[in-house]
Amino acid sequence: MIFENATLISMNPRREIITHGALAVEGSRIAAVGKSREIVEKFPAKKRIDCNGNLLLPGLVDTHVHLAQALIRGCADDLGLLDWLFKRVWVLQGNYTTADGRASAALCALEMIKSGTTSFIECMLAERYGFDGVADVILQSGMRAALGKIVMDLPAYARSENKMHPGMVEDGETSVRNTLAAHERWDGAGDGRLQVWFGPRTPGGVTPSLYDQISRLAAERQMGITIHLSEVKEDLDYAVSQGFRSPVEFAQAHGLLGPRSVLAHCVWTDAADWEILARSGTHVTHNPASNAKTATGIAPVNGLLRAGVNVALGCDGGPSNNTYDMIRDMRLASYLANLKAGDPTAVPAETILEMATIHGARAMGLEAEIGSLEAGKKADFILIDMDKPHLTPAWDPVSTIVYAAHGSDVDTVVIDGKLIMQNRQVLTLDERAVVQDARRRYIEVAGRAGLQVGSRWPVV
Repeated sequence: MIFENATLISMNPRREIITHGALAVEGSRIAAVGKSREIVEKFPAKKRIDCNGNLLLPGLVDTHVHLAQALIRGCADDLGLLDWLFKRVWVLQGNYTTADGRASAALCALEMIKSGTTSFIECMLAERYGFDGVADVILQSGMRAALGKIVMDLPAYARSENKMHPGMVEDGETSVRNTLAAHERWDGAGDGRLQVWFGPRTPGGVTPSLYDQISRLAAERQMGITIHLSEVKEDLDYAVSQGFRSPVEFAQAHGLLGPRSVLAHCVWTDAADWEILARSGTHVTHNPASNAKTATGIAPVNGLLRAGVNVALGCDGGPSNNTYDMIRDMRLASYLANLKAGDPTAVPAETILEMATIHGARAMGLEAEIGSLEAGKKADFILIDMDKPHLTPAWDPVSTIVYAAHGSDVDTVVIDGKLIMQNRQVLTLDERAVVQDARRRYIEVAGRAGLQVGSRWPVV
């Protein structure tokens, strides 16, 4: 296929924006990028898709996703993080069946595709969600993913002990064994679209000796590690109780840092931590909507970037963000970072788009494959319909996307050279069936959990 008559935000090393541009696809890869006339002349026999002057850019990479939480979107609004976990989220998730886990993953994938996300890192797939069913539905969706399997051996969070819902508790030996089994079965599936990673719980939910085992196994098998770190002050308190200055130094002592590690949040970090992260090549995923909603703080994005840390972007989960729309979160990421720095120029639109594309690709270990529109890379890209009042005028396509666009402006999605969505119609999942299934299941889950969640205002 040739996608012609587009404005291409290439994200190539020169960050070129190509007007009247085109992109040619052969198999799963980009064959050529350039001006429309040149590309059409070079590939005269290819099917041509007219982009009508709209905006073509790399698919977005969400580096912090909870697939299982799409089904419980909005279940814990306006609660502090610990009450959010102990009283709502874990109670509901602790009553999931494997069919619920698959249904939530399908709902989440559908939403991500429809808002332009083509690749993601799932951080914590519990046993009860059914790893095989989740992996299968992600393959069916056509998305590219690193699926982090939970590893834990303590029913705790930070220094809050024995408060985890019993349905969420797993033992260390079983969780490690099943993570390795999932890696053997699914890593590399879908022509390499799936990776399987370790997704250990936050310090306090995993013993130091198990962290040591995880880091050793990950190195032996070249597996990624993703972990929540320094999200709340309780994480800092826990690290100090273990004899460390910070959670970052705790993670360093147990081999959890490095180029194959992605740390979520890192709100409670300082310049000494940033230097450690940069030196070790560890990646950070910034989750602005989640941090703002739960009031856990504003991550020091400007400081991390200036220190040389690769910072990517994540939406987090349905209860802590309420959407999986990366375009919406790009805007918030810039606003909060500038507010934190006290400088409206600190983290501009260009940096935010890098975080959502090439930085995310780097965090997944896929910088050579995705994250930019370059010949030889995987054909993962999206088309944004610019013929909208809120996108007019568009003085600068980058700032227009970051500050004005919505996920619903995404018209077309291509992953691995395959049309996944066209004219906002998802071609790999039955949208109506997925949504109807989710509407039925969330009520059933709440019933099993014995929770009544709804409006705080009277409903008559």
